[in-house]
Amino acid sequence: MTPSAHLPALLDTLSLRATSFIVTVYGDVVVPRGEVLWMGNLIEICARVGISESLVRTAVSRLVQAGQLAGERVGRRSYYRLAPTARAEFSQVAKLLYRPLPEAKGWLILQAPDLPDELLRRLRLGRLEGNVLIAPDHGQTPPKAALALHAALGASDPSLAACWDLPPLQAAYAEMIARFAPLAKALTTGEQISAEEALIARLLLVECYRKPLLRDPRLPATALPSTWSGHDAHRLFAQLYRQLSGPAERYIGQNLEGESGFLPATSAISNARLTDLD
Repeated sequence: MTPSAHLPALLDTLSLRATSFIVTVYGDVVVPRGEVLWMGNLIEICARVGISESLVRTAVSRLVQAGQLAGERVGRRSYYRLAPTARAEFSQVAKLLYRPLPEAKGWLILQAPDLPDELLRRLRLGRLEGNVLIAPDHGQTPPKAALALHAALGASDPSLAACWDLPPLQAAYAEMIARFAPLAKALTTGEQISAEEALIARLLLVECYRKPLLRDPRLPATALPSTWSGHDAHRLFAQLYRQLSGPAERYIGQNLEGESGFLPATSAISNARLTDLD
């Protein structure tokens, strides 16, 4: 199968949500290049993956209402930029994608009786017992309402993994590998892909990797099962992202427009992302 044939195969197996995919477009392409994109370009990109113009407009309206995007008109054109209130959230997700955390140096044990469930999920906390919670210690600041203790890594680490529901994550990572490994292999053997196809494939790669990554507690290696596929998924993501970026960025610089003209093909931020993936 040629690289060009892989794109229809990927799209046939994916069920994309317009709002989520637009967030991926902004996070991967637009934010590093000035944060503004012409609505016409967004409609074109989404059409390439089977998302209709009406769904795009509805999704953008929802993102504006949610405070993630802000719109403005210049003449007859509409442009949407990242809203200032969304910058911290987009920046945090970008760090997870392009600059993986170092190995956890221990465990963070928390007693937190009043943390809402939504915050527990967002912080990817496991529950030891009752109001006693646990997280891998990556140097993060504990929630203000929690009493925090630090514990070293040890022989009991494998049993602690049961505090999280890892099988769905394992399945999602394995599915991502099965979808994208053939394309990476084809590109490694020297087969070519068009610039537009490279951009679309890279966006699909980010979309499919981002979803399990945001739910992954990133446990220390001592706590993970021997069959854990998260590390292989990251290696594949880094390899294929680099393989696709040359032609994808060429397409960006020649076709995607902000308020002041075509977006730059690369930027200090996009270059740093590639460097951090090495």
